[in-house]
Amino acid sequence: MSYTLEQAGESHVIHEIVAAAPSALNGDDAAVLYPAAPNSRAVASTDMMVEGRHFRRDWSTAGEIGQKSIVRNFADIEAMGARPTAALLAIAAPGDTPVDFVRGIAEGIAERCAVYNAELVGGDLTRGDTLVITVTALGSLGGSGAPLTLDKAKAGQKVVAHGGIGYSAAGLALLERFGRALPPELEDLWPLIDAHCAPTLTPGRGVIARATGATSMTDNSDGLVPDLGLMARRSGVRIDLDQAAIGPDPLLASAGAVLDVDPWEWVLTGGEDHTLLATTYNAVPSGFREIGQVCRGTGITVDGKEARYTQGWEATA
Repeated sequence: MSYTLEQAGESHVIHEIVAAAPSALNGDDAAVLYPAAPNSRAVASTDMMVEGRHFRRDWSTAGEIGQKSIVRNFADIEAMGARPTAALLAIAAPGDTPVDFVRGIAEGIAERCAVYNAELVGGDLTRGDTLVITVTALGSLGGSGAPLTLDKAKAGQKVVAHGGIGYSAAGLALLERFGRALPPELEDLWPLIDAHCAPTLTPGRGVIARATGATSMTDNSDGLVPDLGLMARRSGVRIDLDQAAIGPDPLLASAGAVLDVDPWEWVLTGGEDHTLLATTYNAVPSGFREIGQVCRGTGITVDGKEARYTQGWEATA
């Protein structure tokens, strides 16, 4: 029998979450974490997902929602050059929400945490009119080097990226047109939908970038131009993107043709890819690719010209 949250009660639902994402540190009033490694610092970030704004149950499975909640938080930890170590989960949900759905979210969180050798170590559950999922991510910043903040980009540096750009926005556009019923002749576009519903990020790339000399980093959450634009403003520089390096690939071009959308809009302003974007004087870090240069001046340009699209997720969503 499938129970709702109202029928099952808080204790039973928490038991289901802990069973789906077990941790020896979970299940008491608070998690007691192991001491950080010598000469390291703790890093913390939190992010909220609201149903209807960040996800829809008719588009995403419970597991995908859980995976997405972890990646968007762990990307922020990685963007500081740190290693994610643990997560806390808080859920507000209507009483008629199925317990199995909440367990599915926890299973998705556990699946993605395992990739990072991290654990879900606690959280909270409460009644709410709307399903809201809040994850707090914890991480460890090793060594005495500076974290990779937004204000350390310098003229003469390379701009490098790890991860896809524009895929999540293209996936969202496909969902808005077709839902999960993608026509058979468009099955090759499923990676775009997957990138929106359950984005991925290779663990450890932020640590690698910092270890090899990156000075500034962020993740592509609000859009390539808005996120790098914030870095450019904080650092007092201009970032010039290489059109050939960031141009839409065949998959994005195909989706653009199907939907009659310029795929450059997804690339420049789409967001929610959680691609790591960094600057460095040194060789391109492993797993990254060069996408531009840091120059004197202000703002964001593409091959020296004003970007075709500039308004990102933060301004429109």
